[in-house]
Amino acid sequence: MSLVNLMRTNDAVVLGLAESLLKDAGIHHFVADRDMSVMEGSLGLLPRRLMVESEREDEARTLLTEAGLGKELEPE
Repeated sequence: MSLVNLMRTNDAVVLGLAESLLKDAGIHHFVADRDMSVMEGSLGLLPRRLMVESEREDEARTLLTEAGLGKELEPE
């Protein structure tokens, strides 16, 4: 299993929505750099990265795009 970077954002609301959608769809995900963002003082300098299993990347992209988060996704 390998992970791919699906989204990079400083917006906690967007990240929370994306996580909720992925969880409800049963798509395992991981948020990288969550702790680093807190350590830097919440200035928004270090974006959090939303990672998903490479095998489910297309499904995750479709899900988030249909939910209106397509512009937040990293390019393929």
